[in-house]
Amino acid sequence: QVQLVESGGGLVQSGGSLRLSCAAPGNMFNLYTMGWYRQAPGKQRELVAIITSGGDINYADSVKARFNISRDNAKKTVDLQMSSLKVEDTAVYFCKARFVVSDYWGQGVQVTVSS
Repeated sequence: QVQLVESGGGLVQSGGSLRLSCAAPGNMFNLYTMGWYRQAPGKQRELVAIITSGGDINYADSVKARFNISRDNAKKTVDLQMSSLKVEDTAVYFCKARFVVSDYWGQGVQVTVSS
């Protein structure tokens, strides 16, 4: 079992920035594909960004050029730097670790962007 702990959510004005962090203690972190997902009220959970163990990165079109995902294998963390935030970025953001065919989720952090 992989326990993920997110931090860094909060309230920010439109155009502002926030940085989310996800800690995944354990000896296998460097093998995980790590991702950030989000779920807005009444909507399905959607992919925001993922980064593989090899460092390949993909972003949702809606966040490209505004968000940046990074990982630190030594610290066993994955961060999501969010800039130029929009009201529509408001959601609960979840960290996910994938190892082989198993997915592990964090508890989620609220990000609220006000106009």
